[in-house]
Amino acid sequence: MNFGIEGKVALVMGASKGIGRAVAVELAGEGARVAIVARSLERLEPVAVEIGASAFEHDSADLDGVPALVTSVEQALGPIEILVTNTGGPPANPDPLGSSREQWEQAHRTLVLSPLELIRASLPPMRGGGFGRIVNIGSWSVREPIAGLMLSNSHRAATLAAFKTLAREVAGDGVTVNTVLPGRIATERIYELAGGREKAEASALSEIPAARLGAPEELAAAVAFLCSARASYITGVALLVDGGVTRLV
Repeated sequence: MNFGIEGKVALVMGASKGIGRAVAVELAGEGARVAIVARSLERLEPVAVEIGASAFEHDSADLDGVPALVTSVEQALGPIEILVTNTGGPPANPDPLGSSREQWEQAHRTLVLSPLELIRASLPPMRGGGFGRIVNIGSWSVREPIAGLMLSNSHRAATLAAFKTLAREVAGDGVTVNTVLPGRIATERIYELAGGREKAEASALSEIPAARLGAPEELAAAVAFLCSARASYITGVALLVDGGVTRLV
């Protein structure tokens, strides 16, 4: 299937490892001109060399730095046509009310405000050009909250609602706004939450209908399709990629 994004400029956040890296690899494989972003250029540069991407350093908590990031990408590659927002989750806490006000505010900043600032800076050329693809990497926890992840559960749900609201406003301009909801994908984050790789894989075998963890590349394939020209009539959706673990319809 030709995804129709060859030559399109794609900005992928959190691309030094895990899901973000896999998405960048997938989009580059489809011929997109990819800008990859993370807090550390040292970790990004090997990925950039491997897939022929351009690397940019940025901390997702730095909201004031978003316009400069977008301008740098535009100067290097051209106007952004594909935006993949991806931010790591805040720390777990077994006590739902145990996080400080500062932790709540930081989680809101990185999980809600950061994606919206990126959209604010990237959206005008998309609307003007009649083509745009925006995909946020969320979590299946917005459907079934995960114990110990109060901050992530709450703020990712807020971002999902914001994306759904925005999708209706820009659909007529050829811009789609979607969210992908990963289940248990084999990343460092999942291993950390489970207490190690072996424990994560063992629990997946008994608790996930697919009887395994998902691969980052499997999630990336879903993201790439939503970024494609073929997905032009799909917007405002929250796509589960979870091996069947979510029970809610």
